[in-house]
Amino acid sequence: MTAEDYLTGQVLLIDKPLNWTSFQAINKLRWEIRQAFNIKKIKVGHAGTLDPLATGLLVICTGKKTKEINIYQGQIKEYTGTIVLGSTTPSFDLETEINLRFPTEHISKDLIHKTTKQFIGDIEQFPPVFSAIKKDGKRLYEFARAGEDVEIKPRNVNISEFEITNIDGLNVNFRVVCSKGTYIRSLANDFGKALNSGAHLSALRRSKIGSFNVNDAISIEGFIAGLKD
Repeated sequence: MTAEDYLTGQVLLIDKPLNWTSFQAINKLRWEIRQAFNIKKIKVGHAGTLDPLATGLLVICTGKKTKEINIYQGQIKEYTGTIVLGSTTPSFDLETEINLRFPTEHISKDLIHKTTKQFIGDIEQFPPVFSAIKKDGKRLYEFARAGEDVEIKPRNVNISEFEITNIDGLNVNFRVVCSKGTYIRSLANDFGKALNSGAHLSALRRSKIGSFNVNDAISIEGFIAGLKD
């Protein structure tokens, strides 16, 4: 590919690694493209943030294709991951330490499968306080890390599929197909409450955005290697 190709616009499918922010991925690709083709300035953006502790599909647009980001952001997404029953964390995932533990003796495999049905369709959920949503000009996680209380308004989202793929003790593997704006961390937390217990997310991977599939994505290292070929 040439500099003109990237400036005219490309849609890149990247498999985001663990512990990278989506912003870091964007910055890295932008820098590498600029260095490879000696471009002073190029627009690069992504169609939907992934948390640092999540892996999987990032749809990244360059150049004039960044105008299409809103189209991709609004498409249906699919995730797979693991929910741990019996304990919660303030961030609803492993970013923060376990703060509360709950009984799990009453939870059967049948109850786990039945409880998923409560979350199918249009539901209301509260985003995690440890999230990048802005309120009064600040990210919610900035309030959370400063120990400040902040009022969070619920969001209406849609979950079309919520499938339990494996249960291993307190570890529940799942697949979810959902609308834009759905927080899987919040789903995990709410799922724990619905089981009269607690839960948090221990792993998350985005597998699809619309017709884009993570199986067609490449690693950041692979993309950089391709630039140098």
